[in-house]
Amino acid sequence: MPKIATELSARTVAALKAEGRHAVGGAPGLHLRVSAGHRGWVLRILVGNQRRDIGLGPFPQVGLAEAREKAREIHRQVRLGTSPLSPKRMQQQALQTSEAANKKFDWCVTEFINSKADEWKNAKHRQQWESTLKTYVSPHIGDMAVRDVDLPHVLLCLEPIWKTKNETASRLRGRIESVLDWSAVRKYRSGDNPARWKGHLDKVLPAPTKIQKVKHHRAVPIDDMSVFMTDLRERTGTSARALEFVILTAARSGEVRGAVWSEFDMDAKIWNVPAGRMKAGREHRVPLSNAAVSLLEALPRTKGTDLVFPGTKNKALSDMSLTAVMRRMEVDAVPHGFRSTFRDWVGDRTTYPRDLAEMALAHVIENKTEEAYRRSDALERRREMMNAWGGFLNPRPPVD
Repeated sequence: MPKIATELSARTVAALKAEGRHAVGGAPGLHLRVSAGHRGWVLRILVGNQRRDIGLGPFPQVGLAEAREKAREIHRQVRLGTSPLSPKRMQQQALQTSEAANKKFDWCVTEFINSKADEWKNAKHRQQWESTLKTYVSPHIGDMAVRDVDLPHVLLCLEPIWKTKNETASRLRGRIESVLDWSAVRKYRSGDNPARWKGHLDKVLPAPTKIQKVKHHRAVPIDDMSVFMTDLRERTGTSARALEFVILTAARSGEVRGAVWSEFDMDAKIWNVPAGRMKAGREHRVPLSNAAVSLLEALPRTKGTDLVFPGTKNKALSDMSLTAVMRRMEVDAVPHGFRSTFRDWVGDRTTYPRDLAEMALAHVIENKTEEAYRRSDALERRREMMNAWGGFLNPRPPVD
């Protein structure tokens, strides 16, 4: 511990002009350092086994009384076992703490979305996050400091739509929870997350399974498929052919609308759908049935694009283009419903195992143990099943 020097008066300190360090007293290790005409405060202090010099600011901008007060505060930090900070660093830290404590919920939403957006498959996911939070949350708590958000504020956002729009409300709850979790990790708030479900909101809100009405995609019945396919093949246009290919492959609309010729190995009769266009985020191999191959071979190659089913200006078809075909056919169903029809056909009309149908539909296996042991995608077994599906649909004859 440095010796405590005699306490100099403010007038005496002001008169110090000689080069070097001058102990001024009032706090151990406090000096006025004079160098090249510049005068400033320095505190020499022992932290553990290390001697440190900490600047306390220039003189006379920082007066003698203030310098002694700063030196005493640093000594207090050392006694408490914390690493001492310079006054400038202490001010910066205090400012950062103050700014963190006042981060608004809307600001946290923007920062969270920016940090996580690369994980989402397309811009639509970001838009959905932004839209729901802006519509249902921002009017209530958007301008609140995120540290102050608590159960009453979360309920203020959820309760008005919990029973009438429960699917939206359930997703919204999860999004609020994620934003608050992110804020806690970034030290903008502390304590439990008031938007968590288990052991918290489940005690004050009815369970979604009790109030949600399960909505199935409208599908064409199995026994009507042959007539439907005959009518569909008589329809002209790219959208009609894309819809036919959706049905033959049991694929999702987006997977087909974005298909490019380079994804197809026509010799091996395989369609390799990249992970970026798959719901599960994994590459998916689709064995092409004879009917699907015949359809592809009959398609023209469009100059200026690699898309298999190009729309106007050689861009991908819109998500409504296939629905429009069905509306013109006056069929009360949606394109996604054909996946359900296919699943019903496998289960009710064939002896193919359930897991083979799930593979064909590219469904994620919920049982992680089963998923870990599944080494093969059963491509050839699925090809047999898809050929049987094509035969059931009474497809167009092969191209000569």
